[in-house]
Amino acid sequence: MRKLLSLSLALLLPALQAQAECGGNFGQFIDGLKQEAVQQGHSPEQVNAFFRGVRQDPAVLKADRAQGVFQKPFIEFSRRLISADRLNRGKANAQKYADVFNQIERDYGVSRGVLLAFWAFETDYGAFQGDFNTRDALVTLAHDCRRPELFRPQIFAALELFRHGDFDPARTTGAWAGEIGMVQMLPRDILENGVDGDGDGHVTLKTSAADALMSGGRMLASLGWQKGQPWLQEITVPAGFDWSLSGLEETRSTADWAAMGITARQGQLADGGLAASVLAPQGHKGPVFLAYPNFRVYFEWNQSFVYVMTAAYFATRLEGAQVYDAGTPDTGLSGSQMKDLQGKLSARGHDVGKIDGILGANTRAAVRAEQARLGIIVDGWPTPALLSKL
Repeated sequence: MRKLLSLSLALLLPALQAQAECGGNFGQFIDGLKQEAVQQGHSPEQVNAFFRGVRQDPAVLKADRAQGVFQKPFIEFSRRLISADRLNRGKANAQKYADVFNQIERDYGVSRGVLLAFWAFETDYGAFQGDFNTRDALVTLAHDCRRPELFRPQIFAALELFRHGDFDPARTTGAWAGEIGMVQMLPRDILENGVDGDGDGHVTLKTSAADALMSGGRMLASLGWQKGQPWLQEITVPAGFDWSLSGLEETRSTADWAAMGITARQGQLADGGLAASVLAPQGHKGPVFLAYPNFRVYFEWNQSFVYVMTAAYFATRLEGAQVYDAGTPDTGLSGSQMKDLQGKLSARGHDVGKIDGILGANTRAAVRAEQARLGIIVDGWPTPALLSKL
């Protein structure tokens, strides 16, 4: 699910916010949205029809506040999401929709394993697409004030889909955050990247696998996916490797990494001139990967590091990679311990963002800084021992 605000919308946002501020009286908020919609060129009749019966959905806010699954470490999270059944069904779908995937790879350069992994994780290959009313979810989240800059533009995108006859405000359903269809795309992404993959004259992401997969491929291409390039590869790291060089912040050519003794655990490393980063999601004693430029495109779809790592890894499994070597990583922190750690890091002047118990990029960077200060291995993996030292 992509969470970006285009430049044009960013420029328009102050004016829009002045007309429909988040929070406050919900009825007045809706009136403000209606005025904005009319000013954007929609007819009052269309606007009234779109917003008729709109309501706040407390279940959406509850789901937004309860994303505890992203607190899981990579090994636990990946084992939870990847099963033999899910892998087998992915391979079966690769054969069933081979013509669609061939066209996607030809037109957009996105490898089939990548889209199959998204399809699996987002909706279990279309089986569970969410039953939240999409319009109500978007309006609820835009009114909530936590991330209005993300969700307000999606309301008007949904209104535009409604004008085209591709959105029913009373019946269109999806995920709690407003994503629709088999690969869960937000309304604006559907407007910009929707593809009629089955040739029926409509972009129907809920019922047409061809439409959903083609649209997902086009969106990834628009986000910068490079045709024919890898995204993630498990590696073997030599003894004595300088772990301070690991992390997404450090990029070197594949040839440079090879010169340090890094090898592919299966097959060969990518072209020597391709930039890459060494990632150890659970520290130097756990599995280790080389992340190529396409890996960063994943963060335009979902900004959770553990989700991105797992989706990228599963894509490689769907295309023949072996199960990663889990190693024997040091024990990590519980959710409450992670919050405690984030509080201590913040008190030391580190910007860890929200204290939410999730090991995000800012928290990893702060952990690395403290590991360096304390003279311990700088791998970005927080442990009870580190917490104790702080």
